[in-house]
Amino acid sequence: MTSAVAISGTKVDPSSDLAQELLARGLISADALARARSIEADSGEDLATILTRLGILSEQALVEFYRNITALPLVGPNDWPANPVLPADEVSLAFLRAHLVLPLARERGALVVATADPLRPFAAQALGQLAGANVNCRIAARGEIEAAIDRLYGDGRADADPGSVADEEDLERLRDLVSDAPVIRAVNRLIADAVEQRASDIHLEPTEDRLAVRYRIDGVLVDQPSLPPVMRAALVSRIKVMAELNIAERRLPQDGRLRVAVRGHEIDLRVAIAPSIHGQTVVLRILDKSGMALDFASLGFSPALAARMGETLARPHGIMLVTGPTGSGKTTTLYAALASINSDTRKILTVEDPIEYRLPGIVQTQVNPAIGLDFAAALRSFLRQDPDVMMVGEIRDLETAQIAIQAALTGHGLLSTLHTNTAPGAITRLLDMQVEPFLLASTLNAVVAQRLVRRLCPHCKAPHTPGPGQRAATGCAADARFWKEQGCAECGHTGFKGRIALVEYLEVDEGVAAAILERADAREIARRAGSGRFATMMEDGLAKAAAGLTTIDEVLRVTQDG
Repeated sequence: MTSAVAISGTKVDPSSDLAQELLARGLISADALARARSIEADSGEDLATILTRLGILSEQALVEFYRNITALPLVGPNDWPANPVLPADEVSLAFLRAHLVLPLARERGALVVATADPLRPFAAQALGQLAGANVNCRIAARGEIEAAIDRLYGDGRADADPGSVADEEDLERLRDLVSDAPVIRAVNRLIADAVEQRASDIHLEPTEDRLAVRYRIDGVLVDQPSLPPVMRAALVSRIKVMAELNIAERRLPQDGRLRVAVRGHEIDLRVAIAPSIHGQTVVLRILDKSGMALDFASLGFSPALAARMGETLARPHGIMLVTGPTGSGKTTTLYAALASINSDTRKILTVEDPIEYRLPGIVQTQVNPAIGLDFAAALRSFLRQDPDVMMVGEIRDLETAQIAIQAALTGHGLLSTLHTNTAPGAITRLLDMQVEPFLLASTLNAVVAQRLVRRLCPHCKAPHTPGPGQRAATGCAADARFWKEQGCAECGHTGFKGRIALVEYLEVDEGVAAAILERADAREIARRAGSGRFATMMEDGLAKAAAGLTTIDEVLRVTQDG
C-alpha cells in the first residue's frame, strides 16, 4: 500500500522554507533569524529547535503556525495512546526522538501520526511504510511528543520494571541523570511553558504512578499534562543542581533560587522542595520582572486612592502598613510604594525574607536567622545607616514593632506588612502585641488592606444581572448591572486575564487616633474614620465589578471571610 501524508487544504507547499514563512508572518525578526542561523550552522540542530530553545518562538506559537499553514488538526489531550501503537522492537527509539514523530492510533486503515514538523513529512511516511498503511498527520508540541516517546518507547515505558528505577541512592547516577539532555530540555520547557501561560507558580507533585504538574494562573491551580514517574528523581535533582541545593538530601525541606533566560529575558525563580510520601514535591515561584507593574494604577488602585497614597508617602516620617493574607500582593504594593518615592536624594533600605525583586537605587538586605540577622536586628542596624526610608518585610513581634516606632519617632519613614484581614484589624493586632496606644497613634500614618481577584478578560466579558443570592450578599439593587466571564482564545478560555487588587485604605486622622488611644475595637475604628474617606474592601470590589474589571463572585470569594 502506498504511503501518503494527508495534508489536504494546506495553504503553502510543504517544502516551503520555514524561515521565510515565519518572517513573512511577523513571528520572528530578521535579527533573531540571523542569530538562530548562526547557531544552526555551528550545532547542526534544526532551525525550529533552535528558535524554541532560544525563546525566540514558543512551542505553542510554533504549533499554531503549523496549523495555520497546513490546516492539519492538533493532537488533543485524549489522543495520546496508553500503549505503543507499533511494537517497540519494530520502531527505532533514536528515529522517533531525532524526527519527533509518534504513532498515535490506527483509524480506518490509516496510521495516525503526531509530528512536530509537518513541513517535513518523510519521517511520518517512513512509519506508514513500516505499518503498511496510509498516514494521517496531526500536529503536536515538541515537548509533548518527547514526553510521550519516553513514556511509550524509552526508559519510562509502561512495561518497564518499576523496581529498576525506584531507588537511586547512587549519586553518580543522579549526576549523570541531571546532565542528560532530555532532562535539561524538560525542565527548561516546563519553565518556558509556565511563563507563556502567565503562571505565578509551578507545582510538581509525585504520586504513586505519575509526576503531577500544576500551574497557578491568576491565583487558581490548573492541571497540566503529567510526566512519567521515571522522571521524578531526575527532574527534582536537575532543579536542585540549578538552584545549588544538595541533591543527596531527600529527607529535609530545602529552599533556593535560580535564574533562567526565557524569551530573551531573565526570569528569577524561588525554589521550595519538601519530602512527601511518594517522593519530593517542588514548588517554583516565578518572579518575572518584565511583567511586574510598579505603579498603583496597574495594581488596581483608583486615581483618588493612588493620590492619597502619594500624599501619605510624601510625609517625612511615620509608618505605613500593608496587610492581608499570604499571596495577596502585599510585597508588590510595597515595591510600588518604594518605586514612587525612590530618587537620588533619598536613601532607602529594605530587609526582606526573601528578596523577591531587585530594585535599582535601593539597598536590599536578606534576613538570615541562622546567624542572628532577623527583622529586628537588621532594622536596628539600619538606624545607624542614616536612611530616609526603611522597608521591613513583616512586623512579626513586639520587638520589631518597637524598633519601627522608634524609627518613625526619630524622623524616618517606614513601610512594612502585617497579617490581618482588614485595615482597622491591623491596629487592634498591634495593640494586642502590647504596643503603647499613644506611640501607635502618633507614628502610624495609614494602613492598606488588600486582596487579589481575577481580572475579567476585556475581549469576552459579558453583561450580568445579579441573582437573589448575590443581591443579598452584596446589598446591591435589583437593577444593578455587572459583568461575568465568558472565555476566548485571548484568555485561554478562562474568562479572566491577570489579577487586580481590592483595597481598603485607613488613614490615621484625629478620629482614628482618638479611637486608638481608647483601645477601641476594629469596628469602632472603622466607624470613626474620616467621613466618606474609608471604603471597605467589599465596597471597592463592587465598584470594580460594576466597572467591568472583575465579577461579583470574585469579590465575594475574597471578602466574605474578611
